[in-house]
Amino acid sequence: MMACTYAPALDRLPEAHGSVVLLIEPRMRDLGSFSVRRVLPAAAQPMVGPFIFFDHLGPYNLWIGQEVNIRPHPHIGLTAVTYLFEGDLVHRDSLGNVQRIHAGGINVMTAGRGIVHSERTEAWGFPHIRTFHGIQAWLALPEGMEDTLPSFAHYPAAEVPCHERSGVRVRVLIGEIFGVSSPVKTHARATYLDVELQAQTLLTLDVMAKELAVYVVRGRVHCGNFPISQGTMALLDDSAGLSTLRASEPSRVIVIGGDPVGERHIWWNFVSSSALRIDQAKKDWKNDCFLAMPTDCEFIPLPAPRP
Repeated sequence: MMACTYAPALDRLPEAHGSVVLLIEPRMRDLGSFSVRRVLPAAAQPMVGPFIFFDHLGPYNLWIGQEVNIRPHPHIGLTAVTYLFEGDLVHRDSLGNVQRIHAGGINVMTAGRGIVHSERTEAWGFPHIRTFHGIQAWLALPEGMEDTLPSFAHYPAAEVPCHERSGVRVRVLIGEIFGVSSPVKTHARATYLDVELQAQTLLTLDVMAKELAVYVVRGRVHCGNFPISQGTMALLDDSAGLSTLRASEPSRVIVIGGDPVGERHIWWNFVSSSALRIDQAKKDWKNDCFLAMPTDCEFIPLPAPRP
């Protein structure tokens, strides 16, 4: 049932490595106008809490006339969360929403029973080279919510709360930590943090989550005595108690986690607890049964079955 390509994963680590139990190395995935580092789903760890998909986008230097261009395509059964470190992106969807997201902002699109959207950079106002860099993650919707009505919400950077202390800056994208709560709403219980650490600073992850992972965007950190390098995701042991991160150089890491929502099928852009629902979504897209985009007649065709 799984048509998406799994990111590779290393073997489970021995107990001597403390709270790090698995390392996941991303694979490069060509999306046409650009490539991404795909971290989840991984062969040994399809999900982390409700997080079933995790792409590291960039950083890319976009020259004049060069754009990120993802044509209209469908989704079901998930909440897509787009977060940018640098640059901007324009979201359009079949509900009629048009929203430009800037660095530090968050777009939250709940597909539910079905939605179509596009994501593109647009060059107006940018006469020179610019940088595009961010993360797109999908959260599987809990059972009973998978066919909810689709919706979209935008949170500008100014609305995303931050906890700061000497050498540490934590932006709370989803969930709560250190008494700071994000206004971002999702159906699944989740934690999503953007953490910046100066060299030799420590951060103890006081997060109530049954599954938790750390992805190093840049730099190098240690969890306990185990090093985690740039571009690697480390799954943490939920039985190890609090996990402490130490930056050996200036670093930026993403923390994701939450409570598992149960087994899910994933095929292309479709997520569901039911394989039959995935098959129906394939037929619906092929037969033009999704609600159309109001202002965009382009589309990405249904992929051919893999041999």
